[in-house]
Amino acid sequence: MASEAHSAAAFYATPRGAMVARLLRERLAALWPAMDGFDVLGIGYAAPYLRPWREQARRCIALTPAQTSVVRWPAGLPNLSCAGEEDALPFPDLCFDRVLLVHGLESAEHGRKLLREIWRVLKDDGQLLVVTPNRRGMWAYLESTPFGHGQPYSPGQITRLLASALFRVKRRDAALFMPPVRLRPMVRGARAWERGARRVLPHAVAGLTITEATKDLYAVTPAGAPRRHRRVVVTEAA
Repeated sequence: MASEAHSAAAFYATPRGAMVARLLRERLAALWPAMDGFDVLGIGYAAPYLRPWREQARRCIALTPAQTSVVRWPAGLPNLSCAGEEDALPFPDLCFDRVLLVHGLESAEHGRKLLREIWRVLKDDGQLLVVTPNRRGMWAYLESTPFGHGQPYSPGQITRLLASALFRVKRRDAALFMPPVRLRPMVRGARAWERGARRVLPHAVAGLTITEATKDLYAVTPAGAPRRHRRVVVTEAA
């Protein structure tokens, strides 16, 4: 799994990857349009999607699971990326307003433990966005993209998994209605295709499912586990 983050970075460096990043960033920005003064954490391979919020947020950090590898971000600027254990995030309780989980849950070794750690570091009024490959979408079956690896999810599966980690789904969205092709005309016209397909196709056929959730403070919270040592790995400056 050590090469997964670098494989994702290589994908986003291609014209098709850049197109995917633009389309998904637009959906994420529509859900979270302003991050002024917020503390934001991206988990998985979130760097392509944190860029619009980096200048607004008070603090913006990209974390990759320790079993993958750290990709330094942002390039040419002070490093804001690190690695940590998915079941022991290297942050104190209640320290983030927003958490974006992308290219993370589907490849997590312990998905529920990761979500419980996110629950811990998220403020009580914070929000979580989970982006996963849609089990019914075409992108989940194409191994030449990062979305074709790991465990895809249906919206119902995501809802149940979040509920088991004491999250409550607030709203759902979808992205990547276009087929996962490399044809240049399709890539160039991706935004128009996405807008048109969103109007006529059900969310069930989209390549990605996007789920926004909040902490369920009324759920029964299990007794706290003994405090663990939390390890963090920070990349060296270029």
